Amino acid sequence: MKPIEDRIKKQLDVLFVGFNPSIKSSETGTHFANPTNRFWKILFEAGITPRKFDTSEDRSLLNLGYGLTNIVPRPTKAADEITKEEYKLGREQLKEKILTYKPKIVCFVGKGVYQEYSGKKSLPWGEQEESVVPGTIDFVAPSSSGLVRMRIGEVIEIYRQLPELVATIKSKA
Repeated sequence: MKPIEDRIKKQLDVLFVGFNPSIKSSETGTHFANPTNRFWKILFEAGITPRKFDTSEDRSLLNLGYGLTNIVPRPTKAADEITKEEYKLGREQLKEKILTYKPKIVCFVGKGVYQEYSGKKSLPWGEQEESVVPGTIDFVAPSSSGLVRMRIGEVIEIYRQLPELVATIKSKA
């Protein structure tokens, strides 16, 4: 299985960070490709995208000011297959991407992703008090996996804070 390319460019409004690609994502070469993953539905229903995009359109997010990456590039069936060494290397690589591309907000798609990145154990949903990389805002959202036990409406409400946060940042610029 091969990793998939980041969808990233400088000065994004939001860089979405997942755990790692699924097997389906590796096969298609696109992010959040597993049919049980609700990422694309969540983005649309939270008002982040103007319509529900298909995974094959993941590059189109760049035109809207959004990017996609993962903390670990290796595809697996489940996140529990990721090793400590992979997380350690992934943390450093992600910090470097954030420093290089300077997104306004880094949205971690899952508390576990942010816990692996930040080393913090207890954290709230949404904007974090302090970012790991100064000059960006760390934002923690629920995983979009179909395995998440939260109701989809609750998940969407958390993601709905992102467009509001982007608007606030742009109004201050």
